[in-house]
Amino acid sequence: MALDENTLALLKAELLKEKSRLETEFSVFAKSTGTPGDYETQMEVIGTDPDDNAIEVEGYVDNLGLEVNLEAQLKDVNDALDKMGKGTYGVCEITGEPINVDRLKAYPAARTAL
Repeated sequence: MALDENTLALLKAELLKEKSRLETEFSVFAKSTGTPGDYETQMEVIGTDPDDNAIEVEGYVDNLGLEVNLEAQLKDVNDALDKMGKGTYGVCEITGEPINVDRLKAYPAARTAL
């Protein structure tokens, strides 16, 4: 079943809202590399004391993991928006069947029916 225009508009708005949220999260600890959807975690410089250095490294490592997860989420959101533009949004990448509207409403960046 094809998605009606109102549902598509609602889902697009949700995707754009999620994209903005993700980009805001990135701005706290990373900088864009200039490539869309690619960010580089920044290491905070607290001081030269060994204890400060340990805190810096610990924060950097934590943020690297967060960066990987957020980049994957942002990729899914951007891919979904691209599919909307191409008219292929809401189609399962595995089966080629339509993804249930309730699933798309729960997770608008869904790639598969489940």
